[in-house]
Amino acid sequence: MNGSGSRTAAYGLVPADTTEDVRARGAEVTAQVAVLPVGSFEQHGPYLPLATDTLVACAVAREIAAAYPVHLLPPVTMACSHEHAAWPGTVSISSVTLHAVVRDIADSLRRSGVETLVVVNGHGGNYVLGNVVQESSARGERMALFPAAEDWETALGRAGVLTSLLTDMHAGEIETSILLHAHPELIRPGYETSDFVADDRRHLLTLGMSGYTESGVIGRPSLGSAEKGKALLASLADSFGAYFSVLTAEA
Repeated sequence: MNGSGSRTAAYGLVPADTTEDVRARGAEVTAQVAVLPVGSFEQHGPYLPLATDTLVACAVAREIAAAYPVHLLPPVTMACSHEHAAWPGTVSISSVTLHAVVRDIADSLRRSGVETLVVVNGHGGNYVLGNVVQESSARGERMALFPAAEDWETALGRAGVLTSLLTDMHAGEIETSILLHAHPELIRPGYETSDFVADDRRHLLTLGMSGYTESGVIGRPSLGSAEKGKALLASLADSFGAYFSVLTAEA
Protein backbone atom coordinates (compact mmCIF):
# COMPACT_ATOMS: atom_id res chain seq x y z
CA MET A 1 0.00 0.00 0.00
CA ASN A 2 1.49 3.33 -1.01
CA GLY A 3 -0.50 6.34 0.04
CA SER A 4 2.32 8.83 0.29
CA GLY A 5 4.06 8.72 -3.05
CA SER A 6 7.19 10.85 -3.25
CA ARG A 7 6.35 13.12 -0.34
CA THR A 8 8.80 11.39 1.99
CA ALA A 9 11.73 11.93 -0.34
CA ALA A 10 12.29 15.40 1.08
CA TYR A 11 11.92 14.35 4.69
CA GLY A 12 14.87 14.64 6.99
CA LEU A 13 14.42 14.28 10.72
CA VAL A 14 11.63 16.86 10.59
CA PRO A 15 8.67 16.25 8.23
CA ALA A 16 8.13 18.79 5.49
CA ASP A 17 4.32 18.57 5.29
CA THR A 18 2.15 21.65 5.15
CA THR A 19 -1.27 21.78 6.78
CA GLU A 20 -2.80 21.33 3.33
CA ASP A 21 -0.79 18.14 2.80
CA VAL A 22 -2.25 16.75 6.01
CA ARG A 23 -5.75 17.82 5.03
CA ALA A 24 -5.48 16.20 1.59
CA ARG A 25 -4.10 12.94 2.97
CA GLY A 26 -6.83 12.79 5.59
CA ALA A 27 -9.52 13.20 2.95
CA GLU A 28 -8.29 10.07 1.15
CA VAL A 29 -8.62 7.63 4.06
CA THR A 30 -11.36 6.38 6.35
CA ALA A 31 -9.11 6.46 9.42
CA GLN A 32 -6.23 8.86 9.98
CA VAL A 33 -3.05 7.42 11.51
CA ALA A 34 -0.09 9.41 12.85
CA VAL A 35 3.38 7.95 13.39
CA LEU A 36 5.55 9.31 16.20
CA PRO A 37 9.25 8.32 16.35
CA VAL A 38 10.60 8.19 19.91
CA GLY A 39 14.33 7.86 20.37
CA SER A 40 16.84 8.92 22.98
CA PHE A 41 19.99 10.97 23.45
CA GLU A 42 22.55 8.62 24.95
CA GLN A 43 26.02 7.21 24.48
CA HIS A 44 26.50 4.69 21.70
CA GLY A 45 30.18 4.02 22.09
CA PRO A 46 32.90 6.07 20.41
CA TYR A 47 31.66 5.65 16.83
CA LEU A 48 27.86 6.18 16.79
CA PRO A 49 26.23 9.53 17.67
CA LEU A 50 24.30 10.22 20.86
CA ALA A 51 21.19 10.60 18.70
CA THR A 52 21.44 7.05 17.28
CA ASP A 53 18.14 5.79 18.71
CA THR A 54 16.32 8.84 17.40
CA LEU A 55 17.91 8.40 13.97
CA VAL A 56 16.88 4.73 13.93
CA ALA A 57 13.30 5.51 14.98
CA CYS A 58 13.08 8.20 12.30
CA ALA A 59 14.45 5.85 9.64
CA VAL A 60 11.81 3.26 10.51
CA ALA A 61 9.06 5.89 10.57
CA ARG A 62 10.13 7.25 7.17
CA GLU A 63 9.92 3.77 5.67
CA ILE A 64 6.41 3.43 7.06
CA ALA A 65 5.36 6.83 5.74
CA ALA A 66 6.70 5.95 2.29
CA ALA A 67 4.48 2.87 2.13
CA TYR A 68 1.28 3.78 4.00
CA PRO A 69 -0.99 6.85 4.14
CA VAL A 70 0.09 8.07 7.57
CA HIS A 71 0.98 11.45 9.04
CA LEU A 72 4.67 11.47 9.96
CA LEU A 73 5.43 13.46 13.12
CA PRO A 74 8.77 14.92 14.25
CA PRO A 75 10.65 12.80 16.78
CA VAL A 76 10.78 12.88 20.55
CA THR A 77 14.56 13.08 20.89
CA MET A 78 15.14 12.66 24.64
CA ALA A 79 13.64 9.86 26.67
CA CYS A 80 14.55 7.34 29.39
CA SER A 81 18.29 6.66 29.17
CA HIS A 82 19.10 6.49 32.87
CA GLU A 83 21.11 3.28 32.50
CA HIS A 84 23.61 5.25 30.36
CA ALA A 85 24.12 8.10 32.85
CA ALA A 86 27.76 7.16 33.47
CA TRP A 87 28.75 8.41 29.99
CA PRO A 88 29.12 12.10 29.07
CA GLY A 89 26.48 13.53 26.76
CA THR A 90 23.61 11.29 27.83
CA VAL A 91 20.43 13.21 28.67
CA SER A 92 17.28 11.65 30.15
CA ILE A 93 13.78 12.66 31.10
CA SER A 94 11.66 10.76 33.61
CA SER A 95 9.28 8.00 32.62
CA VAL A 96 6.46 10.14 34.01
CA THR A 97 7.42 12.98 31.68
CA LEU A 98 7.67 10.72 28.64
CA HIS A 99 4.31 9.16 29.48
CA ALA A 100 2.75 12.64 29.70
CA VAL A 101 4.35 13.86 26.46
CA VAL A 102 3.03 10.93 24.42
CA ARG A 103 -0.41 11.22 26.03
CA ASP A 104 -0.51 14.95 25.26
CA ILE A 105 0.48 14.34 21.65
CA ALA A 106 -2.24 11.72 21.25
CA ASP A 107 -4.83 14.03 22.82
CA SER A 108 -3.82 16.88 20.53
CA LEU A 109 -4.04 14.67 17.46
CA ARG A 110 -7.55 13.56 18.37
CA ARG A 111 -8.66 17.17 18.68
CA SER A 112 -7.52 17.74 15.10
CA GLY A 113 -9.27 14.63 13.80
CA VAL A 114 -6.44 12.08 13.89
CA GLU A 115 -7.76 9.29 16.09
CA THR A 116 -4.87 6.82 15.87
CA LEU A 117 -1.25 7.09 16.99
CA VAL A 118 1.58 4.65 16.35
CA VAL A 119 4.65 5.10 18.54
CA VAL A 120 7.83 3.93 16.80
CA ASN A 121 10.28 3.22 19.60
CA GLY A 122 14.01 3.32 18.92
CA HIS A 123 15.27 2.78 22.49
CA GLY A 124 14.80 -0.37 24.55
CA GLY A 125 14.91 1.56 27.81
CA ASN A 126 11.67 3.40 27.02
CA TYR A 127 9.70 0.77 28.91
CA VAL A 128 6.95 3.22 29.80
CA LEU A 129 5.79 3.45 26.19
CA GLY A 130 4.23 0.01 26.57
CA ASN A 131 2.22 1.31 29.53
CA VAL A 132 1.08 4.36 27.56
CA VAL A 133 -0.28 2.16 24.77
CA GLN A 134 -1.77 -0.37 27.18
CA GLU A 135 -3.63 2.30 29.15
CA SER A 136 -4.79 4.14 26.03
CA SER A 137 -6.17 0.96 24.50
CA ALA A 138 -8.05 0.20 27.71
CA ARG A 139 -9.74 3.60 27.40
CA GLY A 140 -10.87 2.75 23.89
CA GLU A 141 -8.29 4.94 22.17
CA ARG A 142 -6.43 3.64 19.12
CA MET A 143 -2.70 3.40 19.76
CA ALA A 144 0.09 0.94 18.98
CA LEU A 145 3.76 0.44 19.77
CA PHE A 146 6.06 -0.60 16.93
CA PRO A 147 8.22 -2.60 16.29
CA ALA A 148 7.61 -5.59 18.54
CA ALA A 149 10.35 -8.11 19.25
CA GLU A 150 8.75 -10.44 16.73
CA ASP A 151 9.03 -7.76 14.03
CA TRP A 152 12.72 -7.35 14.80
CA GLU A 153 13.24 -11.12 14.72
CA THR A 154 11.67 -11.31 11.28
CA ALA A 155 13.79 -8.39 10.10
CA LEU A 156 17.00 -9.97 11.40
CA GLY A 157 16.26 -13.14 9.47
CA ARG A 158 15.47 -11.33 6.25
CA ALA A 159 18.50 -9.06 6.49
CA GLY A 160 20.96 -11.83 7.32
CA VAL A 161 21.89 -10.28 10.66
CA LEU A 162 24.05 -12.78 12.51
CA THR A 163 23.75 -11.44 16.05
CA SER A 164 20.71 -12.24 18.21
CA LEU A 165 18.56 -9.55 19.81
CA LEU A 166 19.93 -10.61 23.20
CA THR A 167 23.56 -10.22 22.19
CA ASP A 168 23.08 -7.18 19.94
CA MET A 169 21.90 -4.98 22.77
CA HIS A 170 23.53 -1.60 22.12
CA ALA A 171 25.54 0.01 19.31
CA GLY A 172 25.91 -3.38 17.66
CA GLU A 173 25.21 -4.98 14.29
CA ILE A 174 21.62 -3.74 14.00
CA GLU A 175 22.08 -0.07 14.84
CA THR A 176 25.38 0.17 12.99
CA SER A 177 23.79 -1.36 9.88
CA ILE A 178 20.82 1.01 9.90
CA LEU A 179 23.05 4.05 10.27
CA LEU A 180 25.46 2.79 7.61
CA HIS A 181 22.46 2.77 5.28
CA ALA A 182 20.53 5.84 6.44
CA HIS A 183 23.24 8.15 7.81
CA PRO A 184 26.73 6.88 6.91
CA GLU A 185 28.15 10.36 7.27
CA LEU A 186 27.50 10.25 11.03
CA ILE A 187 29.48 7.07 11.78
CA ARG A 188 33.05 7.47 12.99
CA PRO A 189 35.87 4.94 12.70
CA GLY A 190 36.09 2.22 15.30
CA TYR A 191 32.98 0.09 14.87
CA GLU A 192 35.05 -2.48 13.02
CA THR A 193 37.02 -3.34 16.18
CA SER A 194 34.55 -2.66 19.02
CA ASP A 195 32.70 -5.98 19.42
CA PHE A 196 31.85 -6.83 23.02
CA VAL A 197 29.43 -9.47 24.31
CA ALA A 198 27.68 -9.51 27.70
CA ASP A 199 24.60 -11.70 27.38
CA ASP A 200 23.92 -12.07 31.13
CA ARG A 201 22.64 -8.63 32.14
CA ARG A 202 20.21 -9.54 34.88
CA HIS A 203 21.31 -6.63 37.11
CA LEU A 204 21.16 -3.99 34.36
CA LEU A 205 18.45 -1.91 36.03
CA THR A 206 20.47 -1.85 39.25
CA LEU A 207 24.00 -1.42 37.91
CA GLY A 208 23.34 0.39 34.66
CA MET A 209 25.31 -0.20 31.48
CA SER A 210 28.58 0.66 33.20
CA GLY A 211 28.24 -2.55 35.21
CA TYR A 212 28.64 -4.55 32.00
CA THR A 213 30.73 -2.57 29.52
CA GLU A 214 33.54 -0.05 29.66
CA SER A 215 33.15 1.12 26.07
CA GLY A 216 29.37 1.49 26.19
CA VAL A 217 29.02 -1.15 23.47
CA ILE A 218 27.28 -4.51 23.84
CA GLY A 219 27.03 -6.28 20.53
CA ARG A 220 28.94 -6.96 17.32
CA PRO A 221 29.10 -3.75 15.26
CA SER A 222 31.89 -5.19 13.10
CA LEU A 223 29.22 -7.27 11.34
CA GLY A 224 27.20 -4.22 10.32
CA SER A 225 26.65 -3.23 6.69
CA ALA A 226 24.54 -0.77 4.72
CA GLU A 227 22.93 -3.67 2.86
CA LYS A 228 21.73 -5.19 6.12
CA GLY A 229 20.42 -1.81 7.25
CA LYS A 230 18.38 -1.38 4.08
CA ALA A 231 16.94 -4.88 4.41
CA LEU A 232 16.09 -4.36 8.09
CA LEU A 233 14.08 -1.23 7.30
CA ALA A 234 12.30 -2.86 4.37
CA SER A 235 11.26 -5.80 6.53
CA LEU A 236 9.96 -3.55 9.29
CA ALA A 237 7.90 -1.58 6.77
CA ASP A 238 6.36 -4.84 5.57
CA SER A 239 5.61 -5.92 9.14
CA PHE A 240 3.82 -2.64 9.77
CA GLY A 241 1.08 -3.70 7.36
CA ALA A 242 -0.52 -5.90 10.01
CA TYR A 243 -0.56 -3.00 12.48
CA PHE A 244 -2.11 -0.69 9.91
CA SER A 245 -4.86 -3.21 9.22
CA VAL A 246 -5.66 -3.65 12.92
CA LEU A 247 -5.66 0.07 13.62
CA THR A 248 -7.87 1.01 10.68
CA ALA A 249 -10.33 -1.89 10.94
CA GLU A 250 -13.94 -0.98 11.74
CA ALA A 251 -13.11 2.71 11.42
